[in-house]
Amino acid sequence: MTRSSDAVVHRLIAEDAEVRTALTERFGTTDRAEIAAIVFQDREALSWLESLLHPRVQADYARWIAELASRTDPPALAVTEIPLLYEAGSDGRFDAVVVVTAPAEVRAARTSVRPDARAKRLLPEEEKIRRASFAYVNDGTLEQLDAFVADVVSALTERT
Repeated sequence: MTRSSDAVVHRLIAEDAEVRTALTERFGTTDRAEIAAIVFQDREALSWLESLLHPRVQADYARWIAELASRTDPPALAVTEIPLLYEAGSDGRFDAVVVVTAPAEVRAARTSVRPDARAKRLLPEEEKIRRASFAYVNDGTLEQLDAFVADVVSALTERT
């Protein structure tokens, strides 16, 4: 079972009346691109946004994990994708952390935001790798990535 923080945030912005009202009052919009343009240039606005969204994302995860645990056949693993795991201080809530990264030029090519606007507030990739339970630099083939994932799944299911 998997859950994506980005998907949870997108759903909150699209559907949660409190979130939409707060965003409109603060930024005049609920458009994610417009909000990103503001918050990545204004640290205080970013902190406000995170204080609005992070508790709701964490509550969503808590509900999801409780739902999984209450099943008659709970899954052996529950995987969450959290881009700002370390930056949000959430890594302690998980049994293991898997970091998949890529070379700097690949990461830069994948974003439409100026790299320096976000990078200033992110933990360096080397530190994320150091702190992770499992880490993979995604500069190989899809088969190599699949093999890494299979090894991680095997190691984690052996723990349960």
